[in-house]
Amino acid sequence: MSRFLENLLVFGRVLRRVGIPVPPGRVVDLVEALQHVNLASRDDVYQACRALLVSHHDHIGVFDAAFAAFWRQRVGPPDRRTPPVAGATDSRLSVVETLDVLSAAGSADGDAPEFEASAERRLRTWSEGEGFAGRDFAAFTTEELAAARAALSRLVWNPGERRTRRWIRGRGARVDLRRAIARSLRTGGDVLQLPRRKRRVRPRPLILLCDVSGSMERYSRMLLHFAHALTQRAHRRQWRVETFVFSTRLTRITTALRTSGPDAAMTAVSGSVTDWSGGTRIGGAVREFHQRWARRVLHRGPVVLLISDGWDRGEPEELRQQIARLQRSCHRLVWLNPLIGTADYAPLTRGLQAALPYVDDFMPARTLANLTDLAIHLNALPPLQH
Repeated sequence: MSRFLENLLVFGRVLRRVGIPVPPGRVVDLVEALQHVNLASRDDVYQACRALLVSHHDHIGVFDAAFAAFWRQRVGPPDRRTPPVAGATDSRLSVVETLDVLSAAGSADGDAPEFEASAERRLRTWSEGEGFAGRDFAAFTTEELAAARAALSRLVWNPGERRTRRWIRGRGARVDLRRAIARSLRTGGDVLQLPRRKRRVRPRPLILLCDVSGSMERYSRMLLHFAHALTQRAHRRQWRVETFVFSTRLTRITTALRTSGPDAAMTAVSGSVTDWSGGTRIGGAVREFHQRWARRVLHRGPVVLLISDGWDRGEPEELRQQIARLQRSCHRLVWLNPLIGTADYAPLTRGLQAALPYVDDFMPARTLANLTDLAIHLNALPPLQH
C-alpha cells in the first residue's frame, strides 16, 4: 500500500507538470475512493483517477497520455484485465521517464503538449551515478552524508521570478514619457522616438519552515544541510532565502546558515535552537511566524517550503486556520513530508487532514532523489507573476 500511495503522489506531480491542476486534497480523496474500487481492474482505476483528478474537458487527452505512460508495464503489452503497476517497484516510471514518453508522443502526434525533459535529466545526472540517491536519509553513513552535502550544493534552484513595481528601460508595452520629454529638449521639443520601459524582474524569495521536533530527529540534520545549501547558493546569487525551525516555538536561523562551512553552520544552529527534539505544535509555530515575521519576509510573493512529518500535538482547527492564512500570503505553499513513501504511511492525521486542502504541493523529502524532484518542480513554476 505504501508503494501504491507513493506512486499516486508521483502521478499527481506528473499531471501538474503537464498542465493539469491537481490540488493535494484531490489525491487524498483519490486514496479514499480507491479503497472502494477493484484495483485488479485497470478500467476502474482509470475512471476513478479521471473523475477526481480531471476538472476540465480539454485536459482529458493529456490525462489519457499521462496515465498510459505512467502506469504502463515495462514488460509485455498492457493487459486491461491486470491491475496497474503501482505495487511493483521495478515497473514504476519516474517523473522524468514519464515526461520523456509524453514528449516522444507529442513529437509524433503534433497535438500533445511539448515537454522539456533534457534540462530535468541534467539535474538528475549526479543522483543517477550515486548508489545512495534513493536511500532514506535516516540510513546514511558519515561518508554518504558528506557526499550528499556536496551533491545538494550542485543542484540548481530557481523558484521563479516576479515583476517588481519599479520600471526600467527595456522593450515593454509602456511609453517612458519622462525620457521622451528629456530627449525632446535636444530637438527643440520634437519627439523623434518613443522610448519604452518595462517592469524590473527579481528572483522570487524562498522561505523554509523546518520541523525539528522529536519525531523528525532522523531527518532534521540532513534537511538542515539542505537548507544550508540553499542559503549558500542564494547568497552567491543575491537571492533571498529565510529559514526558520520549530518544535514548540519558532526560531529564525537564517544568519546561522550563512556561515560558509556546513559543520560550523550546524554548530551555530544548535546553539541558537533551545527546543530541539521537543514536542510539535505546527499551528502555534506558524501563528508565531505570522505575528513576528510575516511583515518582514512574506512580501514580494515568496515560495514557502514547510518541512514536517505532520505529527502535531496542537488543535487541528488552529493548524487549518494558520496554513490557510499562510497559503493566502505566499505565491506557492509546498509541504515536504519525509514519511511519504515509507511503509504503510498515509496522510491521515487530524492535523494533515485539516491542512492539506490549503497546500499547493504535498511532496516527499526523505531521499536525495526526492529533493531533485523538488528542484525540478520549483524550476518549473510559472515565471513572471506578482
